[in-house]
Amino acid sequence: MKGKDIVVGVTGGIAAYKAAELVRLLVREEARVKVAMTANATRFVTPLTFEALSGNRVVWRMFGEDAGAMDHITWGQEADLIILAPATANFIAKVAHGLADDFLSTMVLAATAPILACPAMNTRMYENPVTTENLSSLKSRGLHIMSPGEGQLACRTEGPGRLPEPPDILEEAKRCLSKQDLAGLRVLVTAGATHEPMDPVRFISNRSTGKMGYAVAAAACRRGASVTLVTGPTSISPPRGASVEDVQTALEMREAVLEKATGCDVVIMTAAVSDYRPHRSAKEKMKKGAESLSLELDRNPDILEELGHSENGKGCLLVGFAAETHQLMAHAMEKLKKKNLDMIVANDVSREDAGFACDTNEVKMFFRDGRVEDSPLMSKEDVADLVLDRINALRKST
Repeated sequence: MKGKDIVVGVTGGIAAYKAAELVRLLVREEARVKVAMTANATRFVTPLTFEALSGNRVVWRMFGEDAGAMDHITWGQEADLIILAPATANFIAKVAHGLADDFLSTMVLAATAPILACPAMNTRMYENPVTTENLSSLKSRGLHIMSPGEGQLACRTEGPGRLPEPPDILEEAKRCLSKQDLAGLRVLVTAGATHEPMDPVRFISNRSTGKMGYAVAAAACRRGASVTLVTGPTSISPPRGASVEDVQTALEMREAVLEKATGCDVVIMTAAVSDYRPHRSAKEKMKKGAESLSLELDRNPDILEELGHSENGKGCLLVGFAAETHQLMAHAMEKLKKKNLDMIVANDVSREDAGFACDTNEVKMFFRDGRVEDSPLMSKEDVADLVLDRINALRKST
């Protein structure tokens, strides 16, 4: 979202207060944000609030001092995206029928930028056939329409009609701005660590948080792919649009991957799978006793290597990730060949800015034909898009 020009249109519903959080999130993503409001929206949240959050003047009157003479034309034509949040039933009807009786509706009618509408209203209003027809009409004209959330509404009723949560709107906005170059592809991503139980309360694992894998899955979803995410335990919310398969152990991950890989176009294994598991897992909690404890370990299967040499992996473009602390290049190249991969992405996890549990990464990408490419230090989100760019180039060259 960095450097993107976003117009947030706020209409007169109780959910207008959530638009303040949306603006904050967009600004944090380094987007340039302008806010246009209807007069009724100012009864719920003041323009001053949005001015403080966006750092820009807010327009809510067609002929007020806050509006420039041509803002109702230029805002919607110079923006990269317009987000209507909340989009009330009344405003949706106005847009569907081409009404332009205030600044925001006039700007939308003159807009050439893509528009993302986020409906929020009483359940009966949302389910009314008139609203359904209006939303269908907007979809047919190319507007992006988010489905509202469900739950208790401000009017004390329950059902669909809640404004989607601001982080979900932000993610959908990113999808609207992303190239759809992976549309039609089936992509399998693994993420996170595995937990190998010693007893009902203890396990062997590693420091992987799943951030890199979830970033890859989210980026693939934004770019139009049909994504299956096989994930070990993590505290991260699943990406919008991904089909998620939760697993705990390496053996569970192996079973899920071998099943889900069939028919996939791309498999991206970012998961930090435990190399070993306890030979036996106690059925009851082991009590503290002796001064030392010996633990017998069995080696776990190498899922990616098995996939690279099996029928399940045939026809798939296989991509691995390698977390290293020394001799990164030698180890990565060895894994690339041994596992029969098309590409492997390696990083030095001993670094504080490129290892586990941080938001940035710096990687080396190794390709089957011997090429090696370095990335600068980037956000994990940007690394995910870079990796997908290279994967897409590989697909087109084969």
